[in-house]
Amino acid sequence: MKHLRQISALSLLLSLAACGKKSPLVYPDMLVPAAPSDLSIQQSGRSMKLSFVLPSRDLAGRTIAEVSGVTILKRDEAPGQGASCPSCTTDFFQFRKLNLDLLPADSQRYGSLLIVQDGDVQTGRSYTYRVSTLTSERQEGALSPPQSAVMTLAPLPPVLQAVSQPTQIQLEFVGLPPVEGVIAGYNIYRAIKGEAMPLLPLNRKPLSVNRYVDEGLNRGTTYVYAVRTVVQLPSGVRVESVQSNEAEGRLKDDEE
Repeated sequence: MKHLRQISALSLLLSLAACGKKSPLVYPDMLVPAAPSDLSIQQSGRSMKLSFVLPSRDLAGRTIAEVSGVTILKRDEAPGQGASCPSCTTDFFQFRKLNLDLLPADSQRYGSLLIVQDGDVQTGRSYTYRVSTLTSERQEGALSPPQSAVMTLAPLPPVLQAVSQPTQIQLEFVGLPPVEGVIAGYNIYRAIKGEAMPLLPLNRKPLSVNRYVDEGLNRGTTYVYAVRTVVQLPSGVRVESVQSNEAEGRLKDDEE
């Protein structure tokens, strides 16, 4: 009898183990993409430049298939006006509805990073943006927290020249003194001739010097360069100047 009781207890333990632990309940509204992260707004010349990282998980923390679209909401107001409800979307309007497979010229993707340029802005106005993503089934994801920036008078462009060498291209540039604020550095942009200038600079941080050496280039390829001065305003906000003149460079052959 004792032996039978031991067998029954063992069978019960095995049965419970086989059932496993139930997964926590996930509500349907948690199955949409999480909000895009790292949303930042910076004035770039006479435009606002938005950058953000596309989500890879849903609100429940599970990995999702790649999102297919982006919705950008925008609010336009006088500086200091403020919204009656900063987290509400009633005073926002739809600025962009992007298909990630067919991006327009003012939007560029770098892996999970998306950069969008907004040229419909005016000096002296404040602009606030919120961003969400869409799945291929047209499910709208969570909205990002709002980010704002005030459009100021665009700093003047720097002057650029490129000097081609056999193994590198040297850039030299001079920034013009800003009307307000101080020069905090320079951002370098490079494109292959015939292609659009990227919205993402070559350098990760603004350069503090007036010279840049570009190496590791392909021989026989013509490159186009541009520079923007980074100006730090009295408020501490940093803005980019209007783009400099474009300068071409191409690795020289040894006999040249």
